[in-house]
Formats: sequence, structure tokens, C-alpha cells
Amino acid sequence: MNERTVKYPILLLDADDTLFDFQQAERNALEQLLRDFGHSCNENLRAQYRNINEALWRRHEMGELTKEELQATRFTRFFEMLSIKGDGLAANERYLYHLAEQTCLMDDALDICRELSSYCRLYIVTNGISRVQKRRLAFSPLAELITDIFVSEDSGSQKPKIEFFDYVFARIPNFYRQKALIVGDSLSSDIQGGINAGIDTCWFNRQGKEISGGIMPTYEISKLRQLSQLIL
Repeated sequence: MNERTVKYPILLLDADDTLFDFQQAERNALEQLLRDFGHSCNENLRAQYRNINEALWRRHEMGELTKEELQATRFTRFFEMLSIKGDGLAANERYLYHLAEQTCLMDDALDICRELSSYCRLYIVTNGISRVQKRRLAFSPLAELITDIFVSEDSGSQKPKIEFFDYVFARIPNFYRQKALIVGDSLSSDIQGGINAGIDTCWFNRQGKEISGGIMPTYEISKLRQLSQLIL
């Protein structure tokens, strides 16, 4: 690896909806969970679960809800909505088991990681549950290309908090802020986190969303393969 040939020899890559297709993974895991409880799944049920889950994760990112509270609450609420009898916390564990088996990738994720791994050190920086995120990586074709993975659960903090990035930076050998770029799909988590940490940012905006909240990324791409133009 020749780090001197690239602008950003250290790449911090978000996992869900950046490298991994979390929407598909969530659909698959939820369908399997409901099947375990004798129910079928449809798009309306997926949307209802997604609304509950995303609202709870936003509260978690803002520090209003612990990870344990999130996991104990989301399927309890979802099952109450559907009048399904079952323990919400046990259902959460079953869901995580199914989710950890999902390794579907975003378009171009494998190809771009293969290309850039010859020139850069690739790290995954992700909010979430450690055993799920690490198992998904371990069973995916990205595993041999990623130098390390850092999960919010292990750090005790989550993106966009500076404490998460301090944890990450302390564990990357020969880390310099000016050599690092964070790439992610979330303005509020990845891009704001990079800004808080004093590193350049690249917003993976595949859906053509408008910039909001005054959060300005250094770069913006709509396809992962465009990273080559920024890095090489």
C-alpha cells in the first residue's frame, strides 16, 4: 500500500446504507421474525416497524434513550400495534439473530473497496450493536478488505458525538486528521460527526436529498464508484 499517492489514505466508512444494504437486511430479518411468530409480512408492516425503530434510534443518537431501552421498546410497541402476543425483548434478540446473517451490499460497495484497499486503509465506523455489525462484516466479502471496524456499542458513544471519534482515532495507527475522510449517507450522524471531529466528509446522497440543518459536507457523491475520483 502506497499511502503517499492518495489524498485520503485513511477512509472511515459508514456501514448501513453506505456499504451494506440495510433496507434489504431489515426487510429480510423482519420477515423471518414475523414468520417465527406465525405471521406474514408486508410493506405496510415494514413501514410501521421502520417508523418505530427510526424514531427510537434518533432519540438514542440524541442521548435521550439508552441502547438497552431501545431494544426493549421497539418490538414491544410493534407487537402491541399488531396485537401479537410475545415478549418484546425476546423478539428483539431473535430479530438481531436474523439481522446478523444479512450480508447484502450496496451497489459498487465491493468493487470500490477492492480498488481503494490497494491505496488506503479502510475502517468501518458505525452506530449499532457490536455483535450484529461484526458478524455481518465477518460473513461478507468485505471482511478481507476492511482493516478494522468500530461500533458505537464498544465505544460507549455514538456518531456524531466527538467521544466516538476520539475512541476511533486513538485506535488507528499513525492517524492524522488531514489524512482521513469519512463517507456516509447520514448528514446528522456521519457528516456532522466528521465535522465535529475535524476531518473532511463525503456525503453519499444516492437519493438526491437536499442539504438540511446547515450541515455542509466537504464532498457529495450519488454513487460509491465516484469515490475513486476523490481518492486517487
